[in-house]
Amino acid sequence: MSYQVLSRKWRPQSFDEVVGQIHITRTLQNAIGMNRVAHSYLFSGPRGVGKTSTARIFAKILSCKNSQDKNPCNQCTNCIDITKGSSLDVQELDGASNRGIDEIRGLREAVKYPPNNSEYRIYIIDEVHMLTREAFNALLKTLEEPPAHIIFIMATTDAHKLPATILSRTQKFDFKPISVNDISTYLRMILDNEKITYEDEGIFLIAQKADGSLRDSLSLLDQVIAYAGEALNVETVRDVLGIIEENVFLDIMKFINDKKHQELIALINKLLNDGF
Repeated sequence: MSYQVLSRKWRPQSFDEVVGQIHITRTLQNAIGMNRVAHSYLFSGPRGVGKTSTARIFAKILSCKNSQDKNPCNQCTNCIDITKGSSLDVQELDGASNRGIDEIRGLREAVKYPPNNSEYRIYIIDEVHMLTREAFNALLKTLEEPPAHIIFIMATTDAHKLPATILSRTQKFDFKPISVNDISTYLRMILDNEKITYEDEGIFLIAQKADGSLRDSLSLLDQVIAYAGEALNVETVRDVLGIIEENVFLDIMKFINDKKHQELIALINKLLNDGF
């Protein structure tokens, strides 16, 4: 079987597994518990923070036959089909490749049909800001008066590019960058499960380098593991990710302050020769 990258292998399958977005997951869970599910949602935020994963989990629990503690069971046929991406009632569209008016007209025709095995027919539109102005106008009428069985979940990294008429017809959830501590804790959990030894400082460096994106941190972790094998130390992480030690910056500032030009030039040349 081919190798599965960590970002796919460890993609969250329930609200409890989503990292750093409890203000959103709890709101969605409460909305389901109170039977206050809206017909249109907009998930916005930086890359790799869980927008599409949360949309899939939300679609899954709305379709689940045996939901437990406001989480999908991940065992019924509906949950399994959504996880595999083969569900007829949950359709995912890429806004970048389905951005024209013809595609949206096709969607408008499709929403008339009732769901097959679920209470709702759910459309997840990723990178929705890539739709053309004509496509947005075509979608607007459906958002204004959607059939009772239709739910739209739109995700974007650039919410400001959406027309105000679209924004006003959706419930908007702002996903925030994930903290370094949350990313570090998640990476340690994965490494413990993967039986890989590590140093906490090295994991902290990966979390910092990810800049708030959990998916980026997993890609970096994959890269470091491929180089280091089953033992991750700080030096290896620095070498693979091109991270300069803090004391090097202090040395540069000291040379500048002391006007030691030759030493400064020699140090910078060494850093450049080392590939930094």
